[in-house]
Amino acid sequence: MDFSWLQDPFYQEYLVEGLINTLWLLVVSAVGGLLLAVAVAMARIKGPRPLAWLASGFTTVIRGTPLLVQLFFFYYGVGRLLEDIPGIQDSVIWPLLRDPFFYGALTFILSVGAYSGEVIRGALVSVPPGEREAGRAFGLTPFQVFARLWLPRAIQLCLPTLTGEMILLLKSVPLVSTIAMMDLLQAANIIRDETFLVYEPLTLIAGLYLALTVVLTLVLRQVERHFPGMQPTRRRWLPLRRVETAPCKH
Repeated sequence: MDFSWLQDPFYQEYLVEGLINTLWLLVVSAVGGLLLAVAVAMARIKGPRPLAWLASGFTTVIRGTPLLVQLFFFYYGVGRLLEDIPGIQDSVIWPLLRDPFFYGALTFILSVGAYSGEVIRGALVSVPPGEREAGRAFGLTPFQVFARLWLPRAIQLCLPTLTGEMILLLKSVPLVSTIAMMDLLQAANIIRDETFLVYEPLTLIAGLYLALTVVLTLVLRQVERHFPGMQPTRRRWLPLRRVETAPCKH
């Protein structure tokens, strides 16, 4: 196999740009998606009935349609409709609205929000009501009960599942190559077109994604291990001592 093209600074620049965009998209989508997931979960549990119906419909639509279709809908559908709005191309937000990164992040945030929202909702429901009642008994406000007791306890219960969702998010990022965004897969496609090599660029990208998955898994495991309430207790094994007992007197 020929990897001599890796010495070309032109292709190195493609790979570095693709790696940075991949990591940046992962972070933005994960943070934004988890925040949306908490909002969706609370709307399903505590929101007014219309808001709960809206949140339920949102999760049903997002979870029931392919991610690639959603990406095409926002980029080729919504993005093209925005171009027809008078004055939008002269506004300060137009550089953002024409950037494929925006539509990729928007799609992934909605996807994470829908899937993780159901996970967090189930975890919130699983928290015993007595824990919240204890917080109110100590004089905490409803927001403090939620932020300090209810939500951390729910995250503790569903953290392993959320870890899996983040790994799936990383493996979904290559879909943005279909909307001409420079990620690792798009960099490999450009290299394949210019060098006429097929296996070498794809093998390199597969190795990079495997390495990123391993690193992300190790980081999330450390988060699980050090999250309050998740760290296993260590038992100190002590040698057993023989206890002398006095003979029974009859």
